[in-house]
Amino acid sequence: MSQPPQQPPQPEDAPKGFGAPQQPPASGFGAPQEPAAPGFGAPTPPPPAGPPSTPPPATPPGYGYPQTPGTPPPAAYGYPQAPPPQQPGYGYPGQPQQPGYGYPTPQPATQPMQPQYGTPGAPVPGGQGGGKKLNTQMTIIIAAVVAVGLIVGGGIWYAGKDDGKSDAKQGDTGGAQGGGSATGGGGKEKAPANTSAKVLFQTPQPKVTDLTAVHGSWLTDKVYVKSGVKEIVGYDPAKGTQLWKLPLTGNVCESTTHVSADGKTAFAFESQENGAKIASCTEVAGLDLNTGKLLWQANVKGASGDRKTRFDEVTLGAGTVAAGGLDGGAAWDLNTGKELWKPTTTADQCKDVGYGGGDALVAVRKCGDYDKPTVNIQTLDPKTGQPTSTYKMLPGIQYAHIVSTSPLVLAADVGESAGDGSGISDFFSVDAKTGKLLARIPAPGDKYAASCDSTSVEKCKMVTAGNGRLYVPTEQHENAASGQSSLGRTNEIVAFDLATGQPVPGKVDAGDGYTLYPMRMDGNNVIAYKDAPYDKGTQVVSIDGGSLKSTLLLENPADRAVRDAITSFSPKYSEMLYGSGRLYLGAVLLSKPYSASDADKKFLFMATGTS
Repeated sequence: MSQPPQQPPQPEDAPKGFGAPQQPPASGFGAPQEPAAPGFGAPTPPPPAGPPSTPPPATPPGYGYPQTPGTPPPAAYGYPQAPPPQQPGYGYPGQPQQPGYGYPTPQPATQPMQPQYGTPGAPVPGGQGGGKKLNTQMTIIIAAVVAVGLIVGGGIWYAGKDDGKSDAKQGDTGGAQGGGSATGGGGKEKAPANTSAKVLFQTPQPKVTDLTAVHGSWLTDKVYVKSGVKEIVGYDPAKGTQLWKLPLTGNVCESTTHVSADGKTAFAFESQENGAKIASCTEVAGLDLNTGKLLWQANVKGASGDRKTRFDEVTLGAGTVAAGGLDGGAAWDLNTGKELWKPTTTADQCKDVGYGGGDALVAVRKCGDYDKPTVNIQTLDPKTGQPTSTYKMLPGIQYAHIVSTSPLVLAADVGESAGDGSGISDFFSVDAKTGKLLARIPAPGDKYAASCDSTSVEKCKMVTAGNGRLYVPTEQHENAASGQSSLGRTNEIVAFDLATGQPVPGKVDAGDGYTLYPMRMDGNNVIAYKDAPYDKGTQVVSIDGGSLKSTLLLENPADRAVRDAITSFSPKYSEMLYGSGRLYLGAVLLSKPYSASDADKKFLFMATGTS
């Protein structure tokens, strides 16, 4: 798990390569271009890998995560709106794999765990220490002993209690699989007869003069929808032709990924008042994705009544649109826009700072001092906002993230022990009806690749929950098992039982040179994205939620020019949607081109598909 890489500038004289888009029509950027004929672009050798030389800037208040331009990369088609993930390079050898990689190392059962924050040996809140580090030989010996103990003992795992203490839970293989109740299947996505994909369409980046937010992309059976500069546009999901366009008075600054059964969603956009030079994220709206109709638009005034409330997030849960921020939360009915509640702050300084949506609506409520708040997770009645259950996060947690509302799964960086900017040191499985903690699942930052935006409630990526399980990718590591012919780097997706916190036996191997990330649930299955080595095409796979068996759904072209365009939309910093054999990749931030030729290589979105 890593901080966002910097936004690199473009070379001025790079060849346009495959599918270089034409200038957008006068009516707007929206008309996608037809892909060029086969035979484009000679493949180029893989670019040098490695982390950026300077760290990215801290995330500013409000939406997004702008990056500062860095050093120009080699010329390539479709160069990134957001750079590829900060990893030691696909297809290149890396550091040796740690013993027992991908699974947290439990302590011996004879040693009781002390009340703690984060994972065993992690620093306490406010501190950076964690005790002396063992040397490599001793670490290997201990890991081997623990691994043998797991095999002989049938599996031991630690699940946290409400008081922050942990006790050892012991179970056989059936228990580790949630009592054998977890099954796969029930998904809509099926493997086509031919999984080879092609570029269907792409839309060039519209003209911008500054860093510009274009949050929001959605998919229904009838339309693919993407926000642009002061507009939202709907496209034919197979052809890319424009179906409708909704002009706005400001850019979309926040959006929700949730869509109602009848194709409705919500977003927030900017407004400027009283001659202000900087637009503020104050307007919330409902949208019918299939027709492009703006259902309603609303804002709320603060306690003083002289300015509109600024929102940092918006979501859709159980038919209610809810927006939260530093001033508290507000909510509206999705269909009518009727105001359900306004931002309020109680006498003990309690307020909703954000919400998680989906089948339920869950609030993150902060109380007390800003520096040492009490953070409560409340499942709400979506029509009244009244809590039906409450779970109190451990002391020392300032920011809680909602991975899923049904099942209710939370993430937090306890005691700032993750150490990698991912926002996650532990996951928490909670009974939404009672507010009782079911399991606390340690997720050390050096082992797992899931990530949550540091201060946001619902912006977690590369992790999903369902089917009674939590599905998490491991960090990349050396693929030592493949021998000298190895491309050197790979990872896995592992699963944890949400009822017990125990790791589920088995894992999903990405394969030599590939890296695998969960995208979303599909019934009881997991849809996952596979980044590829430099000479292969990226893939989308379906993972059986019970057996963890992987099935290929889509494989993109391996041509270097196409790969460069596709991998410019990274899993961590782009919008990725998959449905009906098609993959849609969208930007969330646009930057001013560094040259005329650079403008031809920047894209708002692109789509690939098997049909």
